[in-house]
Amino acid sequence: MTTKTIKRRTFIAATAAAPVILPKTIFGADRKLNIAFIGMGGQIQGHVSNTLQLGHNVTAFCDVDPNQTNNSLNRHKDKIKNVNTYMDYRKLLEKEKSLDAVVIGTPDHWHAPICKAVMKAGKHVYCEKPLTHTIAESRELRNLSRSSKVITQTGNQGSASSNLRRSIELIQSDLIGQISNVHVWHPAHGWPNGGSRPAGEDPTPKGMNWDFWCGPSAMRPYKSGIYHPGKWRGWYDFGNGSIGDFCCHSFNMPVRALNLKYPSKVKISNVEKAGLETYAKTVTHTFHFPAEGKRAAVNLIYYTGGADMPPKHITDQLVGTFGNIPRVGAIIEGENGLLSSGLWNSQCYLKLKDDKKFIGHGNHGEAKKVAQTLPRANGHFREWTDAIINNGKTFASFDIGGHLTEIGLSGIVALKLQQNINWDGEKMKVIGNSEADTLIQKQTRKRWL
Repeated sequence: MTTKTIKRRTFIAATAAAPVILPKTIFGADRKLNIAFIGMGGQIQGHVSNTLQLGHNVTAFCDVDPNQTNNSLNRHKDKIKNVNTYMDYRKLLEKEKSLDAVVIGTPDHWHAPICKAVMKAGKHVYCEKPLTHTIAESRELRNLSRSSKVITQTGNQGSASSNLRRSIELIQSDLIGQISNVHVWHPAHGWPNGGSRPAGEDPTPKGMNWDFWCGPSAMRPYKSGIYHPGKWRGWYDFGNGSIGDFCCHSFNMPVRALNLKYPSKVKISNVEKAGLETYAKTVTHTFHFPAEGKRAAVNLIYYTGGADMPPKHITDQLVGTFGNIPRVGAIIEGENGLLSSGLWNSQCYLKLKDDKKFIGHGNHGEAKKVAQTLPRANGHFREWTDAIINNGKTFASFDIGGHLTEIGLSGIVALKLQQNINWDGEKMKVIGNSEADTLIQKQTRKRWL
């Protein structure tokens, strides 16, 4: 692929800007990072804006669809003066010698291959959630992140919320007692769900490399408005539907607060239109975590599609405070009361047994007594860039992001098998069903890797 270079600054200007890439030991917190972006759809635009606001250098854009790259250039044209564009992430890594870090916002099936290439090139990496497309890929990236010297961050932005961190502190203080259930709900999405692959083929967008877009997944005919842009998540070859989209958000706080490792049982219920190639139209996933140490057994229940919701004794209390059942949400159910954290875990409302309604944690008398134990962040993206500059740590490294992804995608294994499963998370195995192995680690096309 050829490289298109937007009009560069003069040599004098480039020389004046040279200190931004010198070692942090000289400039400390003033060091400016050179950051590239791969997958130029809607989600990554906020990261480009964050980079510019923080004063770092937007070095390169990369996408197999040049239309998305051009849209990104136009969107940020008033603030970016010098950026290279690529269609091939391998060329980007080869040619951008001064690159410090990469942000990945591709469809899920490309996350793991590009993350591995970036990490092996010694570049810091931020990847959108879910971390990977399969369980085996998550385990591989978790292990690689532990041995690599690069700083990683998973794009579950609620991790930076002070309310998420406060919820962890309150739960771990035993304020609401032993937790029995975590209820998470989300209505139906507009992605293809419960259907079949459409017949026929349409022309690809001008200049787009559709074969490269399919990448490690099986090749299929291009159909306008079916896969790209934006609707790929409903198709198993490219995404994992609602549970893949939100497991890294909604499971984040309870998994941390309760130190949940792997579910021993994964169940599916209320399934409607579970397509062979697509996520179900409706399904309830139940992940059962056995008791461990002083913690009782916990069920993490994810309701999606609108056909099923948390039980009435939960929803009645929401209506009593908020006047309705929120469109999306998450409730932690404990022996002493409830904590409402929202789907992104960015809220923190308490309702103990003596409370008439949910109360924000800052106004709750009992919550005020619980000490702060976790650091607070000044933005999820900035936490990553600051960690790179200061050789620090992130709150949502690939280790935790991969773990959340593994939990969520065990629900996909059960859904594809159309049966409840006994799950050995450590070994990544469905107990008593070796046929499930192909759902945990897929065969990939190698052409674009």
